[in-house]
Parts: sequence; structure tokens; C-alpha cells
Amino acid sequence: MKTYLAIDIGASSGRHIVSWLEEGKINTREVYRFPNGTEIKNGHLCWDIESLEKHLIAGLKAAKAQGFTPAYIGIDTWGVDFILLDKVGHRLGDAVHYRDSRTDGMDALLEKIMPFSFHFGLCGIAKQPFNTVYQMMAILKEHPEYAEEADDFLMMPEYLSYILTGKKAHEWTNCTTGALCNGESGTWSETICMAAGIPEKWFRTPMVSPGTVLGPLTDAIAAEVGYPSTVILPATHDTGSAYMAVPAKDEGAVFLSSGTWSLLGTELPGPVTTAAALNAGFTNEGGYGGTTRFLKNIMGMWMLQCIHKETHKAHSFAEMARMAAKSSYPAYVDAADNRFLAPASMLEEVKSALHEAGAPEPAGLPDILRAVTMGLAVCYKKSIQEMSRITGKVFTSVNIVGGGSENVVLNQMTADVTGLPVYAGPTEGTALGNLAAQMILDGAFADLSAFRAALPGSFEIREYLPKAASICGKDDPI
Repeated sequence: MKTYLAIDIGASSGRHIVSWLEEGKINTREVYRFPNGTEIKNGHLCWDIESLEKHLIAGLKAAKAQGFTPAYIGIDTWGVDFILLDKVGHRLGDAVHYRDSRTDGMDALLEKIMPFSFHFGLCGIAKQPFNTVYQMMAILKEHPEYAEEADDFLMMPEYLSYILTGKKAHEWTNCTTGALCNGESGTWSETICMAAGIPEKWFRTPMVSPGTVLGPLTDAIAAEVGYPSTVILPATHDTGSAYMAVPAKDEGAVFLSSGTWSLLGTELPGPVTTAAALNAGFTNEGGYGGTTRFLKNIMGMWMLQCIHKETHKAHSFAEMARMAAKSSYPAYVDAADNRFLAPASMLEEVKSALHEAGAPEPAGLPDILRAVTMGLAVCYKKSIQEMSRITGKVFTSVNIVGGGSENVVLNQMTADVTGLPVYAGPTEGTALGNLAAQMILDGAFADLSAFRAALPGSFEIREYLPKAASICGKDDPI
């Protein structure tokens, strides 16, 4: 039995998921799960990259211990973050987290040289303080010596794949997230890199499409884990993989990858870089098969994750959802507001936002949870309306994949607020998209359409029909 392995790493955890086909059905098994955390190093918020590297290998060993020797392996992670490599290919510096404050003010510096409207016209990526271009400017400001000492860089999943194979390549879907690529040509933008002062030599490693073979495990890694395997580069950006696992029924499907971030959008044949798209905060990220993921970044489960942690995990996420459903609190927050990106206290930030807007004082945690949950649903509605105006497409359903698809209260609120049916699942959308690239490469499926067609028969897809389309009262948060 041929098996495939997706290593899917998110902001708070990672998992190794093995898959195989049996009578046309896609089967999966999680063989290893591990935490992904942060630490303060040298004054910056950083990923614990050493632990990630160890878990990478431990998960491959766990697959063997459970009777699996996957023929192919693919890694996906979040976007924008990168690792610098020195002249002999060793990691240079720390793996700084995109939520670190080092990028403060970098956008203003770049705009003195290149107006953002021009920048957006080239790359199609919405301005976010954590975009790779701003991170690179920040690291060169703090460490000007890196301009000479660094010989290359790899985005996070590319770096982890390099650890396994010793081979380097840039993968298109992840690279596009950082506002350094030319959206039309599919290459690095010399204009953007020059304006940002990023050394040209950092961009010598070739860029490839998702579904490209990177290479075999090194002899040392194969010996350590107990089997040979081939590493491919799937859509290494987790949203790129998640969108591949949306079992959309028609052209009017809204795609929503719901995890730490809510990435709401649609698939298009090419980027949309109009003034309307820029002003509405939409972004154009590379997709599998040369498509464009036209989408908006919304704060997502991050807000609920922070509240969960801040309340010492006293309630499960399912309990928190039920608490939100029982509250009748009338106001909600703007879930797209960057004030919720990295507040010292999410609870206090939500209260402050409501107070500043003249909303009633929340009576307790249920009211706060409802304000956040309804805020997400209303943000989805507004984004769909904007997306329809910008693209001219009529949207007929919302299709949610990822861990957030398990929030039954948010799913029903989304149906009610948007007036559209919601289809939730598969939950492990990102890992499934990763596996899709492997299976298509191997010939198990003819193409992405064939893979998507197999999803409803393999995984539960839950349907939520709108009950009260006017539930939110009005479009703007109170």
C-alpha cells in the first residue's frame, strides 16, 4: 500500500498525517502531533526553530513505528517568515516571528522610495506590517552585516524541506505572500527588491511551482528515520494547500480557510490589482496550478485562541462557542482591525474597542465571546460583498475548511449573516491539500478536480442553512 505524508505546521501546533487510497476513498491517520511555540531571543519574538527541526524527524520516526513508510513527504507552514543562510548553507540568526515589532515603521520607509499603490500594482499583496519585504528591511537595519554574511534565504517550509534533503528551492505560493514577487510574471520583482535595499544575491535560488519534486531524504536522515522517501514542495503556504481541499460545488463558491487566520476569498485565473482591490485590503497570493488566491486576511481564530489562553483554558473551544450562542449581547468588534494582531490582553483590547465605539459594557465572558464571534461573521459578510463588487462574481455558498470549521456556532452565524449556505469541512483541509499535491504528482488522481471530487465521499461535510439573514442588524460594527 503506497502512503503519503503531510507535515502541516501551524502557529500553535504541527502534525504529521499519513494518507492512502482505498477503494477510491482518501484515508488519513495522524501519526504525530507536536507544539509550536515562541520564545524571546535577543530582544525579539522568535519561533523555536531547533524544536521544530527535532519534531520534524521525530514525526518521520513515528510514522515508521506505526507501520508506514511514505513514498512522498510534503511540508506546509504559515507564510511571510524566512530563514537566512550563510555561505556554507547554515542558518544565520534567529527565526523571528511575524508578530514581532521589529517591522514597525518599515512600510513608511519604503513608501518614501516607492508609493504603496505602485508596490501593490506590482505584487498584488495587501499591506501588512509583517510582510516579508518589511521583515527583510528590518533585519538589515538591525544587522547591516547580514548584507554580506547572508548568501541566501528560504521561506520557513522551504527551510524545513532543506533540512530533510539538503536541496534548496523557492516555492511560488509561499513566496508570493511576502510582497516581493511580481504577480504577473511569477518571479521576484527586481524593482521591489531594489527599492527595499535587499541584496540581489539573496534571490539566486530558483523558484518552482507547487507539486515539484525537491529531492530524496539525505542518506543520513533516511538512515535515522528508517526508510527512504522523496520530498516534494506542495503548495507550501498553508492557505495555498487549504484552498486545494475545498470541495467547492460551483464557480460561486467562497473559499474560507479558518484557523489562526481566516483567509476568505476565491480562485481567479490571475491577480486583481485595481484601486478597488487595494482600498478594500484584498491580496493576491499564488495558487496551485497557476491560479490566484484573491482573498482577505481576517484575524480569525487567533482572537478566540488568545482568550482561551488568557482565561487559563478554563473552557474548551466548544464550550466557548456555546457561551457565545447563549449571549444576547448586541454589539460586535471589527475582526479585521490590526489592533487585535498582538495586544497585551485580547480581553482588554476587545473591551476597549467596544467602549470606544459606545457599545454597552459586556456583562462577562459570554458577551465578549459573542462580540468576537459575531464580529467574525459580519467581517465575512462584508468581505464577500466587497469581493463580489471587485470581481463581478456572484457568490452562492461559503465553503469552510480547517480547524475553525468545527465552530458550529460561528458556522451558523456566518450562514445567518451572509444569507448563504455554509459547507464546513474537511477539518484537516491544509494537510489534505498538501497530500493532494503529492497524490496528483504520483498519478493517484488525474488533477485537482478529481481530488476535490473524492473529498465528500471521504470526509464529513456539514451543511448550515441561513435562518435569519438580518441577524447582524447593520453592516458596520457598533
